[in-house]
Amino acid sequence: MRRSKITGLYSIFIYHLAITHRPVARSDASKTSHAGESSKIMGKKLIDIVREWSPEQLTGLDASFFYAESPKTPMHIGAFAIYDPSTAPGGFVRFKDILKFIEERLHRTKTFRRKLRTVPLGVDHPYWIDDPEFDIEFHVRHIALPQPGDWRQLCIQVARIHARPMDMSKPLWEFTVIEGLDNIPNVPKGAYAIVSKVHHCAIDGASGVEISEALHSLEPVDEVDAPERPWTPGRRPGDIELLSRTYWNNALRPFHAIDVARRIAPGALKFAAGITRGDIKLLGARPPRTRFNNVVSAHRVVDAVSFDLEQVKQIRQRIPGVTVNDVMLAIVGGALRKYLKSKNELPATSLITMAPVSVRAKDEKSAMGNQVTALSIPLGTHIADPLARLHFAHESAMNQKAMSNAVGARQLAEAAKLAPAMVSGVAARLYARLGLANRISPMFNTTVTNVPGPQVPLHMAGARMVASYGLGPAVDSMGLFHAATSYCGAIAITVTACRETMPDPAFYAACLRESFEELYDAAVAPREKKRSKAPKNEAAAADDLTQIKGLGRKMAKKLNEAGVTRIAQIAALSAEEAAVLSERLSLGGRLFRDGWIAQARLIAHGGSPEDVAASVH
Repeated sequence: MRRSKITGLYSIFIYHLAITHRPVARSDASKTSHAGESSKIMGKKLIDIVREWSPEQLTGLDASFFYAESPKTPMHIGAFAIYDPSTAPGGFVRFKDILKFIEERLHRTKTFRRKLRTVPLGVDHPYWIDDPEFDIEFHVRHIALPQPGDWRQLCIQVARIHARPMDMSKPLWEFTVIEGLDNIPNVPKGAYAIVSKVHHCAIDGASGVEISEALHSLEPVDEVDAPERPWTPGRRPGDIELLSRTYWNNALRPFHAIDVARRIAPGALKFAAGITRGDIKLLGARPPRTRFNNVVSAHRVVDAVSFDLEQVKQIRQRIPGVTVNDVMLAIVGGALRKYLKSKNELPATSLITMAPVSVRAKDEKSAMGNQVTALSIPLGTHIADPLARLHFAHESAMNQKAMSNAVGARQLAEAAKLAPAMVSGVAARLYARLGLANRISPMFNTTVTNVPGPQVPLHMAGARMVASYGLGPAVDSMGLFHAATSYCGAIAITVTACRETMPDPAFYAACLRESFEELYDAAVAPREKKRSKAPKNEAAAADDLTQIKGLGRKMAKKLNEAGVTRIAQIAALSAEEAAVLSERLSLGGRLFRDGWIAQARLIAHGGSPEDVAASVH
């Protein structure tokens, strides 16, 4: 039977080639049209058959999230969004309206009806197959907050939902509608929230935005596009077929590895040349161990802080070249500094974040899986001055982007997909079971991901989305996750953390708010700058610039020759002036990065040597 199906597939393929490539007389327009239509029909049939007999397999990167799944570390990502039902027809939305709205749009993305089919003995990565027993009511649930329905109650409920692992035998997504949001500032009474969970092996942040767009409309009343044909589940591949595919994949894997190496080689040469020229600097320090870099528990906490996106852009404009992402990194760096300092746990060296970067091409928007690579960016937690920290974060991000661009982010992502299944699976399980997070130095201290969202109002079942917040996994050795998401003129930083390492998420949210306010005041808020001008007859008198830690005699002489002879002059430098001076003297951004301006301000205001040291560490 199997052989006859394969023979039939081959016959259809030959027939398709015969139709598409046979000569057609130019004068016979009707024959040309008929041949073209037949070609399209047979082409669609061929594609359908090939898809049915070629189930989509997880890449090594996607499968790593599947292997890392455990009862304590569920590997799903998601969001929670708040909706105002007053914009819906009739001024209210029922649960069955939401259910119907989602069901009518299931055909817009493959993720909703597909589940994983594992290979026997785990010798290869799992495959995506259709779920013949798909039930939408299993995936869309409904609960309500108790009175008074405030922000803290919502965050606690979201954390509980996010901490629960999903049923890995079903399509890997869940939506939970939460009613009773009656006492949240800037949220209308009667509003509800929807908590979404999708496993990380199925999507990344960029494709998550695509799924969100598939389930939303720009207007309260939306005409949904009908599917081309009713959905029917595809076939389920048998064990023998999957093992045969494994044999074939293993035979091809060395050739794939050679191809990836061939594409990476030119980037590696560019990378080496960049180091030689000084365009790329290798990170010298390892991430320090903090409370966030141990084995996590099964419990989570969630909180979020929203900022005005226009104010964030004003901060960005303060220093040339700075991006919104740099501002987010500086805010997180300041918040972590405040939080750890309050616990007497602030390391002397900077904490380092993993910053995921999408390499998804335009034609891959609807594809399942992950198309990402990661940057390693110091957050400047050792720097007290907020502007200096922003400059440091910007310089660090630029250096990492230069490294990524040299090698090629796309090629790095492809290389991550080469991991063999059995090695990946065993390694992930051993890492969790042996508690290696407590024994091995961390690669990163936290994660900060920035996912830009739409800046126009979205609607779901007629209800307008009021706000949106991202959620991510807290895993062993990295129990703190920051998701920066923008929507409709606001940008929010949402924190997901292990409850044991961060028992006070509201305090950390306050640290994020204070960090933003300090950065905004330093970068944007009007302030008088008093420039010290020495009398003409004392022009020769100069300060000892080496009082500034890290500024040696040679550099002090260089600054003196440029006319910078007083500490007060350095203290009064604006960001633009510092950038010009840094470029003129080839300082490489050290005025901000090494905290020289921050130290100068303290000295100019009578700060002690201890204060100066604290401004750097």
